[in-house]
Amino acid sequence: MLEVKGLRKVYEGSGHRSVEALRDLTFRVADGELVCVVGPSGCGKTTLLKCVAGLLRPTDGTVALDGSPVTGPRPGLAVVFQEYGRSLFPWMRVAENVELPLRQRRSLSRTTRRARVAEALGAVGLAGVGRAYPWELSGGMQQRVAIARALAYEPEVLLMDEPFAAVDAQTRAELEDLVRGLWRERSMTVLFVTHDIDEAVYLGERVLILTPSPTVVREEVPVDLPLERDQLVTRADERFVGLRSRVLGLIRGDGQVEKRLG
Repeated sequence: MLEVKGLRKVYEGSGHRSVEALRDLTFRVADGELVCVVGPSGCGKTTLLKCVAGLLRPTDGTVALDGSPVTGPRPGLAVVFQEYGRSLFPWMRVAENVELPLRQRRSLSRTTRRARVAEALGAVGLAGVGRAYPWELSGGMQQRVAIARALAYEPEVLLMDEPFAAVDAQTRAELEDLVRGLWRERSMTVLFVTHDIDEAVYLGERVLILTPSPTVVREEVPVDLPLERDQLVTRADERFVGLRSRVLGLIRGDGQVEKRLG
C-alpha cells in the first residue's frame, strides 16, 4: 500500500552549506500493517514522516500510496504529531478540533460530520467531553483528541510521529494499548515513528531500524510476538527481551549486545 523508494532529503543552508538528512530510504508498508520506525536521536525520523505525509518535498526518491505518487498533503493520509498542545486549537472545543479536517470534505453533511466526531471520541475513550476545551484536559487526554481527529478523517494510512513522548509512563502505556486496539479493530495501516525501543517492539509487527544521519534503513526486524499483547505479560516474555536487545544492538551499530547474548 505505502511504498518509499530511494528517498533522500538534503537541507540547503547558507553559504553553500547543506545537510544530508536522509540518504537512501527504501521500504514498503503492506495494507493493514503496523510498522514502527526507530533510530538514534537526530537520524531524520521526523523528516522521513513529513516526506511520507507530503508535508516536505524530498530531494530525490518517491513516496507512493496505492501506486499513486504522494507529492503533497492528500486524502487518505492522516498525521498525529508529538506536540499535541500545538496541534490542537485552544480556542476551539474538543469536538470542533476533531471536526476541523472534515469541514474540507464538502460532500459530508453536518449531521455526518458530527456523527463521525462522536464515534471517534468514543473510540478513544473520550465520549462526553466534546464541549470541553483542550486546555481543560490532561496531556494524555489531549493526545487522545489528536488521535480522534485522525480517526474521524478515516485515513487509509495513519502516520504517528513520536506521539507519546511528552506524556508520563502510565499514560504512555494506556495510549500504546489504545493504538494497538484501534489498529486491530479498524484494520488500519500505521507507520509509527518513535525513539523508544521498548515501544517499537511492543507496538509493531515489524521494526525498521535507521542508521545515524545521513540515514538509510539498517535492517528490518519482524516482531514474532502474539497478536494479543499485555503491558506486563508481553514485556516479560523472553521473545520481547530478545527482540529489544537485538534492536538496541542494531541501533548502536556495533553488535555488542547481540554478541553478549550469543
